Amino acid sequence: MTVTQLDSLVTLLRSRPAPETPDVGQSRARYEKMAVVLGGAPDAKCETVDAGGVPAEWVAAPGIDATRAVLYLHGGGYVIGSLNTHRRLAYDISAASGARVLVIDYRLAPEHPFPAAVEDAAAAWRWMLAQGLDPKRIAIAGDSAGGGLTVATLVNLRDQKLGLPGCAVAISPWVDLEGLGASIAGRAAQDPMVQKDGLLWMAGMYLAGQDAKTPLAAPLHASLEGLPPVLVQVGTAETLLDDATRLAEKLHTAGVDVTLAVWPNMVHVFPFFAPILSEGRAGCVEIGNFIRSRTA
Repeated sequence: MTVTQLDSLVTLLRSRPAPETPDVGQSRARYEKMAVVLGGAPDAKCETVDAGGVPAEWVAAPGIDATRAVLYLHGGGYVIGSLNTHRRLAYDISAASGARVLVIDYRLAPEHPFPAAVEDAAAAWRWMLAQGLDPKRIAIAGDSAGGGLTVATLVNLRDQKLGLPGCAVAISPWVDLEGLGASIAGRAAQDPMVQKDGLLWMAGMYLAGQDAKTPLAAPLHASLEGLPPVLVQVGTAETLLDDATRLAEKLHTAGVDVTLAVWPNMVHVFPFFAPILSEGRAGCVEIGNFIRSRTA
């Protein structure tokens, strides 16, 4: 790591504080602008598809193995985020894993609260299998809310007997919609991106009055037995650190092959910042190696 890179990133993030009175439209626009700052992937091959009724895009780096794939579930608190915000991260994961990445534009709250996102992820999974892909050569991955959605999707696929992927990756996963982890307060001063008020604001829209312990909405409360190998990746400078560590512990207790990778000083979803942060690039390599080794 170069201290200059990390300091510059944190300065950039702190220069864009969330408004005191959050607005869905403004929040979505702010996230789109962040993706523009990070830049695109000029040599990516992108193909728009209808994945079982879900808008989606295949993103592939040069030289990938088309028989291996990643279903990617973007972050954004189930309220913001899109194909545009995560195209570059999808490209970086494609390059690192040697697989093509299907990013889906699942329905967002408050227009489409839980379980819309879970339903869309399952629909995209069924569509991928209908294309002839071997489930054991597919990974499911996601960041933040998408990391929680990744675990919820595994549980949903298991329970519906729809088959399971070869592995999964949860980057800085959000799995506790009540914000009860000790790091929510303990790491608040270090985290330039995610704070409890914002989490609860988004959770309220996603749940729309449903129980915050509903397993497929908050998979920290789900039964996790029988899931495929999972990489849980997180930084120490984020309020969701304890979401990741508690998830990993619960996976381990359930007998799942889980790898917990805790990166010192890293911010929320640090691989997202690979274009400007060396640890972000290294984090993508870690993800890629994990996927390669379990979808070969």
